[in-house]
Amino acid sequence: MTNIFQAEGLGKTYPGVRANDDVSFTVDAGEIHALLGENGAGKSTLVKMIYGLVRPDDGQMTFMGTPHMPADPRAARAAGVAMVFQHFSLFDALTVAENIALGMENPPPRPELARRILDLSQSYGLPLDPARRIASLSAGERQRVEILRCLLQNPRLLIMDEPTSVLTPQEAEILFATLRQLARAGTAILYISHKLDEIRTHCDRATILRQGKVVGTVDPRAHSARQLAAMMVGAEMRVIDRTGRKPGARILTVNALATHPAGEGVTLKNLALALHSGEILGIGGVAGNGQEELLLALSGEIPSAPGTVLLEGTDLSAAGPETRRRAGLLAAPEDRLGHAAVPEFSLIENTLLTSASRQGLARHGIIDHTAARAFAERVISAFDVRTPGPGTAAGALSGGNLQKFVIGREVLGRPRVLVVNQPTWGVDAGAAAAIRQALLDLAASGAGIIVISQDLDELLELSDRFCALNQGRLSAPRPTEGLTIDEIGLMLGGAHGMEVGHVPA
Repeated sequence: MTNIFQAEGLGKTYPGVRANDDVSFTVDAGEIHALLGENGAGKSTLVKMIYGLVRPDDGQMTFMGTPHMPADPRAARAAGVAMVFQHFSLFDALTVAENIALGMENPPPRPELARRILDLSQSYGLPLDPARRIASLSAGERQRVEILRCLLQNPRLLIMDEPTSVLTPQEAEILFATLRQLARAGTAILYISHKLDEIRTHCDRATILRQGKVVGTVDPRAHSARQLAAMMVGAEMRVIDRTGRKPGARILTVNALATHPAGEGVTLKNLALALHSGEILGIGGVAGNGQEELLLALSGEIPSAPGTVLLEGTDLSAAGPETRRRAGLLAAPEDRLGHAAVPEFSLIENTLLTSASRQGLARHGIIDHTAARAFAERVISAFDVRTPGPGTAAGALSGGNLQKFVIGREVLGRPRVLVVNQPTWGVDAGAAAAIRQALLDLAASGAGIIVISQDLDELLELSDRFCALNQGRLSAPRPTEGLTIDEIGLMLGGAHGMEVGHVPA
């Protein structure tokens, strides 16, 4: 194959961090090339240099046989480089066509653009209606918008950052069929993912970064997921320990929980569940079926009727988030940057958002800065958050490291009940194992945990019982042991079995 992109000796230093150090690798035309590494290994910095968002301090790049040093993303796109980011950059109130037009230098008239979108979406198996508003689309459909926006540029190199993190297995298969079609047409694809099994199945080569340096380029199909993870972290993967847990008394009761969100939110319909101390309850579902609304209702951000949320017999239905946190009901939402953490705030300041009362970080309105710093440092140390220090802004961390900080902040907050949505979204294999072990250890200490996730393997690994969320309805719980993927698939599709509005006393 012909090299379409080549990096030689790339380096980039930020204050206190050498993000990339003498990075060299090639990507061939028609190749799906994976970029692997732990959170903070330098993957994001590397692709930002290719896409013109960051200027390298050292080294050089070659693209299509000519020097490549784009001053900004516009120059990168003009050269033939396109990128689909992990976090979608779409406006909910606008249509598909309007969002795509915003990303084009010289968009054609709207009718012609709509026709081009339809033609391209059909030819690549990514059906989309140009007139639909973004707010009405699922996560998979939103990603199609981002991909089509790139494909309309006719890129020769397409960079994809964690493209399947919010997709169902079926949507992921559609994506990979599209990528293979693009590769057959000669497009080079640089693919970032923490899902090692999909990389082994779909990628031709993988370049592995560790602490900013290339440690090798391999054929991922010739290595197990465990071997690839060991190359990333420089050590053998830890084995999850599920021992030491025994569910006890009921700790949380939810009865007839219903919500009526304003705008585009999903309505929760008469939900009921019971959670016991020492238990992990897994809740699965395709994105957009009420997962975020359930977390908001349990955390107190969406009000609920009296008698619907009881923690150890105390009715918290009318209580807001801070009251529920003081009582021991903590939550970690899916949106880590903006909801779980304020990007401009330091990690110290972000600990105060949810931990001020339970950790004694503020008394009578006066912040104890020494205690807040010490707690932030505890989280950073216990969860191996790669950062120059606790004074670093949350927005400066890689997505995976911020996720570790958010989960660690809540786990170390000593919850009686922890509700967490997508706990390992966007984190590497080693960090995912550490987060899952932390949740298991927390349950072993007597806490009750609700894990909401689209990762079925994760739910099967962690949970004692499983429920499915579909269009705002929750299925009756099933013991996870012995549950098959086919049975889970039926539950996710709405085959609920018995629905209950109230939990028996």
